[in-house]
Amino acid sequence: TVIENTYQAPDAQYKPSDPQNIDDDPLPRTEYKPPIIIPWEEKGFGANKFTYFVCNELGEQWVRLPNTTPKQMITARFIKKYMTGDLDAPVLSSPPFPGTEKSYLRAQIARITASTHISPLNYYMFDEEEEEPDEDSARDHYIENPEFEGMAARDLVDPSMNNWVHHVQYILPQGRCTWFNPTQKGGEEEEEEEEEEEGEEPDEPEPETGPALLTPISEDAEIQEGSPAWSLKLTSTLVTQYAAAIAKSNLWPGAYAVGIDKKFENIYVGNAIKYEVETYSPAPLPPVLSEYKTGPEVTEAEDPSAEEEAAVKAAEAEANGEDAEEGEEEAEEEEEDDD
Repeated sequence: TVIENTYQAPDAQYKPSDPQNIDDDPLPRTEYKPPIIIPWEEKGFGANKFTYFVCNELGEQWVRLPNTTPKQMITARFIKKYMTGDLDAPVLSSPPFPGTEKSYLRAQIARITASTHISPLNYYMFDEEEEEPDEDSARDHYIENPEFEGMAARDLVDPSMNNWVHHVQYILPQGRCTWFNPTQKGGEEEEEEEEEEEGEEPDEPEPETGPALLTPISEDAEIQEGSPAWSLKLTSTLVTQYAAAIAKSNLWPGAYAVGIDKKFENIYVGNAIKYEVETYSPAPLPPVLSEYKTGPEVTEAEDPSAEEEAAVKAAEAEANGEDAEEGEEEAEEEEEDDD
């Protein structure tokens, strides 16, 4: 037998005011409110701006990966899982991942892209004809700078790291690139709220923010004190006039950016595992419980022998006999007093 679901069946005692209208009385309403589901960003925007195709070997059929969701993005941050190469394989993890390996792969690609896709300073620019965004929102669009004159490799490896900038939107802790207010309600939800009793309104959540587009990599947080998120070097120290600049991500091992003059490229070759200062190790087992303290109240008594039982019964009978004699004497004394 395959168990598909379980049942929850509390009992209740029914006390109808009118036995004839039992079926007309409303059922009790639960006060439980399910957690708010954060909607995923539409195709072509935010974390779903790009569409990705994958295959196991070049020449095989390409498979389009699905759009990613905020819940998948959030869960992917808490797990470490190597890919199996099977897009339909389940992702066995704790916390459980909501999807198969193709969804996990898509979430990891979005995270890697947002953190490691960089370009030379001034290669991209914001469109001057585009309207300024609101204070609560950030720019999500840019264009190529037609006046970009290129940048020398020696400038791209400058220790200040100000000549490389991020050109992919930052993914917020919410799992989206643009913050969604979970307290906003639609028309149907507002009508339901009006029917219910008025209560205290929840506090307005603080909007999440992150680094803006075209932010220099010099502002990236350090992995640990003294360990920057990026390392810069030239492809050759012997013929520097022909060398290209390489930016290596220390946060996502396997992510590189190469640039020279007016050209640049980003590439990632890795296992989709983010670098951690401390290596992962399972949580240790709890200490073994100590034995329960023994005492007379929990110690099992030994069974008495036949001789011991006989002695106890005799003592009880003798005690009962003495009590009876004392009672007769007291009764006689009371009769004498009455006389």
